[in-house]
Amino acid sequence: MKYLKYYFSTLLLIYAIFMCMQGPHYPTYLFISFSAIIILGDLLLGHDMNTSKYRYPILINLPIYINFPLLILFISIVVFILGNHNPDWFINIFNNYLYVDILSIKESITLLDKISLITITSLYIGIIGTVPGHELTHRKRNKFDMSMGNWLLSFSWDCAFAIEHVYGHHKNVGLPSDPATARRGENIYLFIIKASIKEHIDAWKIELNHLKRRKKSRLGINNRMLIGYLKSLVITFIFYLIGGLYGMLFYLLCSIIAKSLLEVINYTEHYGLVREPDKPVCPHHSWNSNNVMSSILLYNVTRHSAHHEKSNLKFWELEPYPNAPMMPHGYLSMLYLAIFAPFIYHRIMAKKLIDWDQNYASPGEREIAMKQNQMSGISLLVEQAR
Repeated sequence: MKYLKYYFSTLLLIYAIFMCMQGPHYPTYLFISFSAIIILGDLLLGHDMNTSKYRYPILINLPIYINFPLLILFISIVVFILGNHNPDWFINIFNNYLYVDILSIKESITLLDKISLITITSLYIGIIGTVPGHELTHRKRNKFDMSMGNWLLSFSWDCAFAIEHVYGHHKNVGLPSDPATARRGENIYLFIIKASIKEHIDAWKIELNHLKRRKKSRLGINNRMLIGYLKSLVITFIFYLIGGLYGMLFYLLCSIIAKSLLEVINYTEHYGLVREPDKPVCPHHSWNSNNVMSSILLYNVTRHSAHHEKSNLKFWELEPYPNAPMMPHGYLSMLYLAIFAPFIYHRIMAKKLIDWDQNYASPGEREIAMKQNQMSGISLLVEQAR
């Protein structure tokens, strides 16, 4: 059972493929049921406080590798349905081998179904692509995993993440220089734009300095940013062949949304937490979560305090750190709150931040936090700073 739980994302991906081939209304049912499964799972299944030992790590990595072609298949179906191109070879594959009249499905889905498809595809690119891509690009000594991780990140056109996150964010978390650490009261939508741009700029700076130290050409195959763009172009071209111009544009929209969702996750993982310059990164510099469903689906990235303290560990080796600062809800709940109800999100987190200031922050961090409280525009935090 401890191995099988990490195949849950694969089952969800197969479920999504199945639902998309059932006709009108089913894409909408897919989005609703997916959200319900994750949110209710976090509410009902409690917290996972175990750190299991695994004799066969390949069996835990296998679903990540399997999900790559399955994600291509899922997005291919979506871009065909949303696109303006009907390639015979694609239609014949479904008619002759899967006995599915995918052209009739395309012609029958509703506007709400299309919106649901864009939303769920964006979520799946983030969950099935970006999250395991994040895990694999931390394995710097494993060339296969690094390559697979970058291919998974290519779905969201985010080759910068593999560089800036590993060599920038993990060094600068909690500092003003870190684009992935949100200030107290910071507008979520402006944060998404600012963080996306700055992370990309920082990734280029890191990569160019890396190439300079190694005395390699900026324009050669050693430039990981250029190779990352090339991988994303290959993926995009595949979806252009299947869905035409409209299908490709819908895919790019999903990529942009998926990248934005990543920034929302960054926002919630470090919101309002501060660190003194030149002080080490500690467990209290991340919001942690041990909710069972989020942990399984997101390959323990939820154990964020342990991940930042020991980023060299693989996801199944991360400890729960029950005494670290905790998110009040599971990841998907926090993501939806931050996007659709930021006022409620800020009120909930204001109480958590007051607790952090009193019970986790060092004297120096408390001083920095009080300055942020004054500027936050959140009444509870402003009162705390007086």
